[in-house]
This record gives sequence, structure tokens and C-alpha cells, in this order.
Amino acid sequence: MTQVSYPGVYIEELSSGVHTITGVATSITAFVGSTKRGLDNRAKQILSLSDFDREFGGLAADSELSYAVRHFFSNGGSRAYVVRVPRKGATSASVILEDKGGKKALQVTALSTGTWANGLLADVDYDGFPSTDTTSYNLTITDPATGASEDFVVTQDSTKSNYVVSAVNDEDNGSQLVNVAVPDASAGRPMQSGVSGGDITLPLAGPIAITVTSDAPTTGTTITNLAAPILDTGDTATTLLGLARVVERKLNLALGKQLTGAAVICEPNENGKGLRIIANFSQDLLPGTADAKLTFTGADAATLKINTASSDTNVAHYVLGGSTAKLSEAYPASPAGSDGTSLPTTTEIIGNPAANPPTGIYALEKVDLFNILCIPDATRAAAGNPNALDANLDPQSIFSAALDYCKSRRAFLIVDPPPEINNVDRATDWKANVLSNLGESYGAAYFPRARLSDPLNDYQLRTFAPCGIIAGLYARIDATRGVWKAPAGTEATLNDVQSFVYKLTDAENGVLNPLGLNCLRTFPVYGNLCWGARTLRGADDLADEWKYIPVRRFALYIEESLYRGTKWAVFEPNAEPLWAQIRLNIGAFMHTLFEQSAFAGSSAKEAYLVKCDRETTTQDDVNRGVVNILVGFAPLKPAEFVVIKIQQLAGQIQT
Repeated sequence: MTQVSYPGVYIEELSSGVHTITGVATSITAFVGSTKRGLDNRAKQILSLSDFDREFGGLAADSELSYAVRHFFSNGGSRAYVVRVPRKGATSASVILEDKGGKKALQVTALSTGTWANGLLADVDYDGFPSTDTTSYNLTITDPATGASEDFVVTQDSTKSNYVVSAVNDEDNGSQLVNVAVPDASAGRPMQSGVSGGDITLPLAGPIAITVTSDAPTTGTTITNLAAPILDTGDTATTLLGLARVVERKLNLALGKQLTGAAVICEPNENGKGLRIIANFSQDLLPGTADAKLTFTGADAATLKINTASSDTNVAHYVLGGSTAKLSEAYPASPAGSDGTSLPTTTEIIGNPAANPPTGIYALEKVDLFNILCIPDATRAAAGNPNALDANLDPQSIFSAALDYCKSRRAFLIVDPPPEINNVDRATDWKANVLSNLGESYGAAYFPRARLSDPLNDYQLRTFAPCGIIAGLYARIDATRGVWKAPAGTEATLNDVQSFVYKLTDAENGVLNPLGLNCLRTFPVYGNLCWGARTLRGADDLADEWKYIPVRRFALYIEESLYRGTKWAVFEPNAEPLWAQIRLNIGAFMHTLFEQSAFAGSSAKEAYLVKCDRETTTQDDVNRGVVNILVGFAPLKPAEFVVIKIQQLAGQIQT
């Protein structure tokens, strides 16, 4: 309230009580399953196939999820989350870095399992730190496959804010490739990579030549006792930077003549008083040489202070999962990551909500909002037999757990048919003996599986679970018609689908539709279409109010929007002014939907109601801090059956 003190006019702004409720997104799709690479059990948002390729390695022949994501985007999807489930028995690549005294200073481990991380690079340098600082260093993590690079300025001092473990392992601002640990708290900082020589007294006069030896490559032509002239007679180096450029150029000239792909990088060392030389071998021409170690000998090497007696000699890069043949005093162990013994099983896919972080489908706990859940691995075919289910999977257990989770998150599950469900009789049995036991309306099942071209197999046809296709269809219909429109009919075309494992007739469709099993069909002119819109509670015998997919998904949309849009009311005075504001705001949201033709009914009164007053909230409710809001709506239900009656009219008879 404005405090008045002098005669005059005062202006005071009053709140209108309007809290606009914004509708949530309706087709954010979550995919859970195996991928070629990526972070284990972490939900990552992707907005395109390029995002998926970058984060998860793109298509892989044994990754059903990678194809499902491709189908999702090609059918109209635009936003998704992917959870990579590690394979059974998979391990992570790592490497241990030692200090100059041989103590284990740092263990660097890939954030996720698999062979994809074999070859990640870790680099250490002391550039930018005074000689009095013996704990700080720069740590660089590089993924040569993608070019991604991360830089950290860290310390071994656990009392500092940039302690290496805290900085690198921070979930939000730390590394997205590795985590680290300090095996020996008494160890100093890790040795820096490359060869760091001692202080050089300038100017240096030629002639100067050095002998170079490399421990890589270990097969074929090797670099052994290579004589490299640096300064000719009469040449003089007056600056350290100039000397570094001469050494780099002359070394690369000599190396290139002996072994194509071998080169070095030379620069002033951390003190700016000596040289630092790093092997820079081309991995295209000399694979497996990223951790090459150079040594320099000869009297002139002593002049340049890069001989073993006056320098710190180490590998060019620390390689996770690298070769153990080139171990040095600062590079004692580098176990390789493995892909495990099998693709994710039922246990890994379901996951554990109590784990830290949660695993499997429960990794989606970190996601604020998703609307659709796809688990293409739940019905993965056995290797070499597209008509048999992988023996390590129990689809019913996976879908049962997923439905319970979807119910708690107001999301919708797309249920795929197992590979052996390839005719009408088996589909009928599947619906009766498996799907009927799931008993929730928070999902829908589709039949049959789809046949699409496989880019990894010369575009030959391959059978896939339809979940990614259907999720993309949902997104497309939501965007063009609204979530209240059934994702089925002649506009529900299935892009890129060539055929189905079973071609349904009208009569066979008439058997499956009353059971609540949605059919995918091929029609002349229209092509491949989704021809069903029923939930798992859509069987005629159940007479369930959540029979139809658009009704269930529209209700979830309203629930989630109101859940998020009414949080402002918490802790407000529980009386008529609050109730009036609630009626105003929810009523405005519902009326906007009415104007978009989202409800049945020709008037707002017939379409929806919002009630919040003394009748819904009694004095006892007020005493307990409860506000009761009743929101009702008249849903649009799809016209499944169009009946046309034809009558022959008799000719007119004059009377």
C-alpha cells in the first residue's frame, strides 16, 4: 500500500490476478536402449539427426534405438531425449597418470562404457603457472573421433575450488567425456605430456644436430637414431621462440623423409626458458601412435637441454585404452574399454530408480518433461533371426515397468510387437495373453512390424519395431491438427515405410481393432497408414472411458499444463479471492482450447467446466490447507466407423 505524506496524486499499480497458463509440449519423445557411443544412463536432448550422430555415434547395425530415432525425425518428430543403456558386462576405458616420483597422481576414466572411448586423449601441461606453483596444471581431454575438446585449469590441492576431482566431475560444468580420481592423495601433479627440456642459454650457434628415437610405431619402419640437423655452421638462434620454430621445421623435414606421417610440435616450455617437444604423428597414416614417446641423444641434445639427463621425457598424449607396449614411468596402466558380452538385457533396460544416478528408463528422472516413451530394444530380434525374440529379453516385464513409470510422469508408451508376432492369430494371442495383463491406458500397441531400407546394408529391406515411426507420426499430427486429433487415418502416412511383415485385410483388421490393437496397413493410392487409435484399454469389452489415444493424450496434456500453471497458488490465502483467480486463469486456458475446436460441444458451457468455490472446498479443507479444483471437459472422440446408408428411391407417381 502506498504511504501518503503530502497532498497530491499518487500512482499505485495493482495486480490483475492473471497468471497465464501455457500449454506444455505434447510430443517430446524419450528413447531408451543401446547406442554405439554416448554417456551411460544419462538423458541427452537431441533436436536433429545430426545431434544424435554427434552424441551417440549415429546408426549402428546392432542398435535398434539408432534406427528408431532416424524413423522419428523422418516422420515429423522434432525433439527427443535419448538414454544410452550400457551392454551387459561392458567396461570403461581408463588411464593412470603418475607424478615425477612415480606415484599415481590421476586416474582418468571414460564416462561411459564401450570400445568407443579407446583412443580418448588426455594431455597435461604446466603452461601459465609460476615455478613456485607445483600443484596446478592444465588438463585437456580430446575425442579424436568427433574433434570435441575440453580444457580444465586444475590443481592437486583438495582445498582449492578448482581441485581436479571437483572440476572435472561436476555434472553440469565438468567433462562430458571422462571422470577422474586421485588414487594417491600424497602424489604431486601428473607429469606433463611430451618432452620438456631444461633452461637454454642464448644465443646458440651452429652447427647443431640431434639424434631422435621414437618408440612408435612398433611395427614396420621405425624412427631409430635419426640424425636431424638443426642449425648449420654460422647459423645463430637469438630467441627461444625462433629456436622453437627452427627445431620444429628441421625435425619435421627429417622425420617426413624417413616416415610419412611423423611430425612434432615444438614450443617454449612452461617456464619460457627451454623447449617442449611433442610427437604429433598422423593417426590416419600411423594409427595407434598417439602415445609415442620421443628421446633425444647426442652432445647437441645436451646443448638444447632435451636429452634424457636434463629433460622430463614422457608420451605425447595419455591414451585411454591405449597400448600397454609403450608404458613409461608416467604411464603405468591404460586398460581398454569393452562392449560387454551382450546387448542390454531386461534388467539393464528397466534399470534401478534407487541407483545414483538412476539407470535404465529411470534415467529420465533428470528430464523435466517428456510425453512419449519408446523402448525399441524391448522387442529386439535375435541375432541372425528377424522372426525370433532375443532370449535375453522379457518384453512384458519391460513394458509393465515402463507403463507404471509413464503413469507417474503423465507420459504415453508405444508398445511394439515382438518379432514372432507376424500374423493375425499370433497377434490375437499376444493381445489376449500379454497386453491384457498390462492393464493401463497410458500406452498403445501396434501391429505389425515395419519393413524399411537399411542404409548400413546397401539399403536392403530390414524389419524394425514401429515405435519410432509412430512417435514421429504423433508429433506431426500434434503440430498440424492438435493433440486431440487421432494419429490415424488417411493423413497418418508412415514415411519411408516400404511394407509390413504382414499385410492386413479389412476382415483381419476387424478382428484386431475391437481388441484394442492398432493396425498398420497399406492402401491403394494412400500408401502405408496408421489405421487405429486405441489405447491398451481400448478393447470393446472393457468399455473404458480412456479407450481412445487422443482422449488419453489430451487429458495428459491438460493435467500437465494445469499442474505447472497453478503452482503460483501454493501458500496463497485460501479464500474466495484465490478461488476466483483460479477460476479465471484455468477458465481462460480451457476457453482457448475451446476456440481451437479441441472439445465437443457447440458452446463453452457444453465443452468444459471449471469449479472452485465453497462447494468444492469446504471449511474443513481450508483448515487443512487444501484447495479443490474441479475441471471437466467433453473430449472429441474419433469417428472410427463411417456408415453410409444407400436407399433406392421409387419413381414419382402422379396422383
